[in-house]
Amino acid sequence: MRCPTCDHIEDRVVDSRLSRGGRAIRRRRECIACGQRFTTYELVEKEPLTVRKTSSAIEAYDRNKLLRSIRIACAKRPVSLTEIENMVDAIEEALEATDAREVSSQAVGELVMRHLQGADHVAYVRFASVYRNFQDTTEFMEEVRELVTRARYQARGQQELFDAKDEASE
Repeated sequence: MRCPTCDHIEDRVVDSRLSRGGRAIRRRRECIACGQRFTTYELVEKEPLTVRKTSSAIEAYDRNKLLRSIRIACAKRPVSLTEIENMVDAIEEALEATDAREVSSQAVGELVMRHLQGADHVAYVRFASVYRNFQDTTEFMEEVRELVTRARYQARGQQELFDAKDEASE
């Protein structure tokens, strides 16, 4: 593995551990030449997952793009990078559990919103405002009202009542 600092080819593995729910091995390496430490991941290569956009265009799934969009939504919020990476791992696991090699961008967006809603309400509203492309403040306010109502039901331990009410209105 080439050192990202000095481009030297020799290194030694300092630490190895399972990552991403056992689907990867995370290795800490140290360059023999300059002593710089860096991290690598070893993954099983599978058939790539593709995402069908709303425009019907198809593009390769990009973990970094998903990670970046969640980080933007969580900017200046009390959500750690570890929590964000765990969210992305959980979203990827859900996508892989479908056994489909193509998923819609809507399905990915709904998974992100479900995870953000449990992590941070402000991050959820930020992501939802971009994802759902609110056209006016009324749509935005309705989303915030629903979020507040859901939080009240959750605080009282009555989430199933909210879900039943929500399903009845659909």
